[in-house]
Amino acid sequence: MTPNVMPKNQRDNLKNRARMLVSCPDQPGIVAAVSRFLYEHGANIVQSDQYTMDPEGGLFFIRIEFDLENLDDRREQLKADFSVVAEQFQMKWSINRASRKKRLAIFVSKEDHALLELLWQWQAGDLEADIAMVISNHNDMRALVESFDIPYHLIPVTAETKAEAERRQLELVLGKVDAVVLARYMQIITPKFIEHFPNRIINIHHSFLPAFVGGKPYAQAYNRGVKIIGATAHYVTEELDGGPIIEQDVQRVSHRDNVDDLKRIGRHIERTVLARAVAWHVEDRVIVHGNKTVVFS
Repeated sequence: MTPNVMPKNQRDNLKNRARMLVSCPDQPGIVAAVSRFLYEHGANIVQSDQYTMDPEGGLFFIRIEFDLENLDDRREQLKADFSVVAEQFQMKWSINRASRKKRLAIFVSKEDHALLELLWQWQAGDLEADIAMVISNHNDMRALVESFDIPYHLIPVTAETKAEAERRQLELVLGKVDAVVLARYMQIITPKFIEHFPNRIINIHHSFLPAFVGGKPYAQAYNRGVKIIGATAHYVTEELDGGPIIEQDVQRVSHRDNVDDLKRIGRHIERTVLARAVAWHVEDRVIVHGNKTVVFS
């Protein structure tokens, strides 16, 4: 199956477009300084979003998309020049080319719903990323993934082989992908792996935590008569399921819904929440601050 191909006019529109993300202590003049800098360098701002945690001593966040002629040739000099402004305002910042699609590795186990949503959106051109590979500890998804002409790597994991499996995983992804997506990958990611992808591993899980931990969370929820179920997408940190949250959603349920109904509804929420989180990450819409995120969706 042919991967998604961006129309030529759309590629041309993005050729000279960049995305700037900035976070810094709030004070007067930040927007003016950034806007003036871009104006003086011949850039045209096409979108700007900003947020302050507290105008009196809080943090300020801004995301700007701008067009600049000959961006590829001028980007490094632009970054060098902007470092002067960044130092003045104590900024953490990045400038990324919009035309460069981030490369993803998707990790999956036996459940296909979250993976399928990403594959469908990628195929339709709605996910601005390249899916470089799928890695799994089971062989169940091979035929599905290879039907999209995406490489599939089987790396079984047991308690005895976990270290070797991780070594093989890192060998596949280091230097080859920008981010890792855990599309219902039912293995714990170790700190050693996480340190290679800080705030670049995205996980999805049900939102019953911490109330219903362990196995069969939907059965536990049904037995408690829950009225709301949901899903959470977050960055992976050393704290299990405790990283910065990117996106969440919920749906009301009732006593008429049995365990299978809850699972079906939960799968739908999981797939859409993960797809949104991944899309926002690859479009440079997420700024991480501590254990929180600012998402310019």
